[in-house]
Amino acid sequence: MKQTMQFVVYRSVYIIVYALSLLPMGFLYAIASFTFFLSYYIIGYRKAVVIQNIARSFPDRRYGEIQAIVKKFYVCFVSYFAEIIKSVSVPPEVLDRKIVFENLELIDQYINSGRNVIACMGHCGNWEMLNFMPYKIRHEMFAVYKPLGSEIMNRLMVKLRSRFGMKLIPDREIIRHILTKNSPPAVYLFIADQCPHIKKEKYRFTLLNQETYVFSGMEKVAQKGRTAVVYLNITQLSKGNYKIVCLPVCSTAESMGDSEITQKYIDLLTENIREEPYGWLWTHKRWKR
Repeated sequence: MKQTMQFVVYRSVYIIVYALSLLPMGFLYAIASFTFFLSYYIIGYRKAVVIQNIARSFPDRRYGEIQAIVKKFYVCFVSYFAEIIKSVSVPPEVLDRKIVFENLELIDQYINSGRNVIACMGHCGNWEMLNFMPYKIRHEMFAVYKPLGSEIMNRLMVKLRSRFGMKLIPDREIIRHILTKNSPPAVYLFIADQCPHIKKEKYRFTLLNQETYVFSGMEKVAQKGRTAVVYLNITQLSKGNYKIVCLPVCSTAESMGDSEITQKYIDLLTENIREEPYGWLWTHKRWKR
């Protein structure tokens, strides 16, 4: 009975989201603008956290500059949700015109050499647009994720993210999957800029002028799996249009020293954020510990 109810709720929520995705993009952006007004001016959703994070990350910026970054962050943040909803039904040809990929040949090079590839990234730009990436490459692609506590929302997330061929794999299963997989090499997508629960000194780095603990999982998986590693740099070309550039981190993870892969990831993430400071997920309490 419980499973039946969960299925009914899941299907109902999906139908609602799909119906919303059929609305014109201009209408969805209008809803996003109203949401911005509520979240920025009325509710002030995590506004203190955002201001504090940005001010500490850019101590050389003046107050007016910080405020401008904060405001533009909220404008983009709500627009991302409108774009994610639209991606539920929009034809792939439309997204292909809106998302520009550069240097994907690097992934082909590593795959052709017989290595799996870890594609790491941060919460920059509309990172959910990476779900479209399997449409652009001819290799199997997995997104590593942490399952949600709600079975209904977890099924919905998997459904929405797998539309273009992305396969989702729980974070606890990733090492075993890579080590036991007998099929051709694949690409594994990691978002690695969350705040870890366990603090390890060798995974403490300076990120945006602040001492920061970083997940060690991505590096451990890369070294145990003897993979290549690339970074996906995401920036916004214009509203609803993005550029994703594939940058090298290492071709042989097992040859890298302790924390070296993570340090390169932090360096590239820092450059990505500084290139487009309003694009990172500033509502996240990244430095709460």
